[in-house]
Amino acid sequence: MTVWVDADACPAQIKEILFRAAERVNVETVLVANHALRVPKSRFVRSVQVGAGFDVADARILSALGPGDLVVTADVPLAAKVVAAKAFALNPRGTFYTADNVQDHLARRDFMESLRAAGERTRGPPALNRTDIQTFANELDKFLTRR
Repeated sequence: MTVWVDADACPAQIKEILFRAAERVNVETVLVANHALRVPKSRFVRSVQVGAGFDVADARILSALGPGDLVVTADVPLAAKVVAAKAFALNPRGTFYTADNVQDHLARRDFMESLRAAGERTRGPPALNRTDIQTFANELDKFLTRR
């Protein structure tokens, strides 16, 4: 199993949790971004830099993804593709995307996108807080210990 991280927008606090988890449970963790990333020296953590462009990092993750892998992403369309590929998707707030809920998340995202396209001013998600970070850490730990 590999943990793939859609790292372009992944918060630093979440990356730190992922780095510690990779060492603790000896799981390969790959951060994919369109810019250079600093990762700790580890035999379990590496980064992959892809070219600039819309969804280039997503395409790289999807091309290497295997069944049972975990993808950490806040990108709902990517999460839907991950779930369809029989892998797992976890957002940085600790919510797992599943076959049962990913279409609802996608519909909400598309609805908000259509409002913005129509000129409506919408708010983005609230800032990541300590509860979100703890929820993420707990869900990641549960997932990794049952693998």
